Amino acid sequence: MTKPTLSRRGVLKTGAAAGVGLALPTYLSAASHSGFTNAPQGGTVTLGFNVPQSGPYADEGADELRAYQLAVEHLNGEGDGGMLQTFSSKVLEGNGILGKKVEYVTGDTQTKSDAARASAKSMIEKDGAVMITGGSSSGVAIAVQGLCQEAGVIFMAGLTHSNDTTGKDKKANGFRHFFNGYMSGAALAPVLAAQYGNDRKAYHLTADYTWGWTQQESIAAATEALGWQTVNNVLTPLAQTDFSSYIAPVLNSGADVLVLNHYGGNMVNSLTNAVQFGLREKIIDGKQFEIVVPLFSRLMARGAGENIKGILGSTNWHWSLQDEGTKAFVQSFGTKYGFPPSQAAHTCYVQTLLYADAVARAGSFNPCAVVEALEGFEFDGLGNGPTLYRAEDHQCFKDVLVVRGKENPTSEFDLLEVVEVTPRAQVEYAPDHPMFAGGNLGQCNPGA
Repeated sequence: MTKPTLSRRGVLKTGAAAGVGLALPTYLSAASHSGFTNAPQGGTVTLGFNVPQSGPYADEGADELRAYQLAVEHLNGEGDGGMLQTFSSKVLEGNGILGKKVEYVTGDTQTKSDAARASAKSMIEKDGAVMITGGSSSGVAIAVQGLCQEAGVIFMAGLTHSNDTTGKDKKANGFRHFFNGYMSGAALAPVLAAQYGNDRKAYHLTADYTWGWTQQESIAAATEALGWQTVNNVLTPLAQTDFSSYIAPVLNSGADVLVLNHYGGNMVNSLTNAVQFGLREKIIDGKQFEIVVPLFSRLMARGAGENIKGILGSTNWHWSLQDEGTKAFVQSFGTKYGFPPSQAAHTCYVQTLLYADAVARAGSFNPCAVVEALEGFEFDGLGNGPTLYRAEDHQCFKDVLVVRGKENPTSEFDLLEVVEVTPRAQVEYAPDHPMFAGGNLGQCNPGA
């Protein structure tokens, strides 16, 4: 087997060339592979993988790219098939997508919205990508989602946690599998109250962009509803690397909890600075000082080292889950790369399969056919239990994990323990919830 590389264009071997026999929606015909942006010609179809290969979220981006390459292998009939074997939908047969061999192009978002849009634009206009996916910053995801809506291609968001992605900035051509800030707050707050009590004073440090704003709003609202007080919220630049000047004021604030609404390298650095200042040893009004990271992952836990021990947070998925889908994905990813996948890798792999499956079920790459196939789609077997792609906002609803940094990890990968699997019903909300108000999903745009 020839493994894919990080080259500008990756071409993988394909399986059988036979098409998939499907019942088509009434408005489609088998010949409906024209009249939209980058309608695939010949025997191949090109996907665009747009990830942060540099910047503060580069570790997440590297794992996303590994997952995308693995998904392409499985779609093209290579490897062990991974989650194709456990996915409740059975239309994908390892013969590419509708019999077309999957190719891909890659780009570096640099964790910057302008760079990400430029990269996606090049993939669409120069490389003929019919679908764009990726990103580890919600600012990037929202910018690229808007571009894809304008260009008439589907955007399958990677790691994006801002409420706005499927809230005020939602688009008909965009879909998110990853959970969001509201869901983190809904899952995490009851655990925080049970562990640390209801009478707490929280000081927030918040990444100054769309994700940080909505994450802070969500966790503050959820904890305040249970009795916590928010004493301050200080915004920090995304490019910040030393947070010492932001940590020092916490000591004289009267707060007994520090909430780090930071992700990736930002969280590693701010948590390290907080521990260096001795916050975890402080006793405030008889209470042990605590640090909370509402959203974190194994990759961040690895970067934070000893400092992550005992820290509570939420995550979209974890490789230690024992459902059949998770075990299949971990087996495939581990065999190929030698270590377990991150939550970023998981959501990107799943999004690629969900796109391919929607095309196969619709019998067309036409974006409007894909939108119809994904809206209201319920599925299982992809690692998060029964999941719904809600039609009203294109947000997936599924179980959410509350996790804690392990005190005694057995390896460099065994860094988190699942404290609670929060059932989907606890994190659901109405489409017109105030935190998601504004904006308009609009109509699908097929482009050309």
